[in-house]
Amino acid sequence: MTETFDRKKHWENIYTTKQLNEVSWYQPQQVSAIRFVEKFNLPKEAKIIDIGGGDSFFADWLLENGYSDIAILDVSEAALERAKQRLGDNAAKVKWIVADASNFTAGEQYDFWYDRAAFHFLTEADEVANYISNATAAIVDNGVAVIGTFSESGPLKCSGIPIRQYSKEELAAQFENSFEKIECFNEDHKTPFDTVQNFTFCSFRKK
Repeated sequence: MTETFDRKKHWENIYTTKQLNEVSWYQPQQVSAIRFVEKFNLPKEAKIIDIGGGDSFFADWLLENGYSDIAILDVSEAALERAKQRLGDNAAKVKWIVADASNFTAGEQYDFWYDRAAFHFLTEADEVANYISNATAAIVDNGVAVIGTFSESGPLKCSGIPIRQYSKEELAAQFENSFEKIECFNEDHKTPFDTVQNFTFCSFRKK
């Protein structure tokens, strides 16, 4: 990112000008997130944070399935407001955090850190290092982190701005100092525009 790029302004504009199903990452069923919650058999009281969650439906599913300690982080206040409106009274059961994933410092620790497509927007080395350092501090020992990015065969940009592609090996290497890799795999995401984006997903356990 250049110093003149205003990430927050960019995403506020996206979420105030496009509808829920007019963005490429729209996924009415959060299949990846749900699969990981079930795979790791997270207890209902697990502390869960969705990094870059915006107005996704992950919070809806967690609430419907009895999870009680949920935080959703996004740089866009407009995105979180849309999610709150959709959830109605249930919005009060979620902690809403307006922050940039590149410099978010958590005030508590989490059992499950889920990031589908926020990390790959960090294209500067210092942002990547800061994210990993903060995530390490924010996850309990033996806690789980899941990171999803565009793969080396995925798009080079999202919403008009550059991203950093990761192979399974490259993504695993970023987190190897503080986390043990559980598994990495590639997965296709079909957008609302009938295009396909290839993702790399890695899950990790905090050492």
